[in-house]
Amino acid sequence: MKIAIFGGTFDPVHTGHLQAAQAAVRKYHLDKVLFIPTGYPPHKLTGRLTEFHHRFAMVALACAGNPRLVPSALEAPDSKQRPHYSIDTARRLKRLLGPRDELYFLIGMDAFLDLPYWRQFRRLLDLVNFIVVSRPGFDSREIQKVVPADILAKPQRPASSNRIRLRKTTLHILEGVEVPVASRDIRQAIRRKRSITGGVPPLVEQYILKEGLYSSTKRLRGGR
Repeated sequence: MKIAIFGGTFDPVHTGHLQAAQAAVRKYHLDKVLFIPTGYPPHKLTGRLTEFHHRFAMVALACAGNPRLVPSALEAPDSKQRPHYSIDTARRLKRLLGPRDELYFLIGMDAFLDLPYWRQFRRLLDLVNFIVVSRPGFDSREIQKVVPADILAKPQRPASSNRIRLRKTTLHILEGVEVPVASRDIRQAIRRKRSITGGVPPLVEQYILKEGLYSSTKRLRGGR
């Protein structure tokens, strides 16, 4: 099987997330995309996150009806409130999968450019294939600057605008995906009493309104 990790706070999950996952499924013939809301992301330990059970519920609703999109609680918070690191999640999944299964890491361009600040990012690049969701007008050469030279495959095959061979894995660049919305836009719209229709899946919109999420500044501390 070909399985992709799609992690994030998903606070909330929005249509852009779904568009990226569905495009990756089509382009790379993925069997599953695991939507993994993080319990305590390291880069947001000092911020505020909506409670995990709400974020997981919204992801489950967003994935409903598409068997290739699967909500996962791999990074659910525990009593010790330990931060979740992508390298640990990837290793855990590699142990669970079979030897012939392929593991991918689906990630947006902006997040990928921050990869050098992630824990053991070199090992992560060696461990899983990457699918980087590009944005219109972005120079793919910026991606190559993130990858250490010694991790690049040698010799490189003829250059490809959407694939970079690494010494153990492959980095794919997924183009043509429009993501016109961000989670913060959804939260701001709700606080300003504006419509979010179209910005999130209908079931997610119903859940947000029913639970009164994002309508005030009351949010719980979380922590990737």
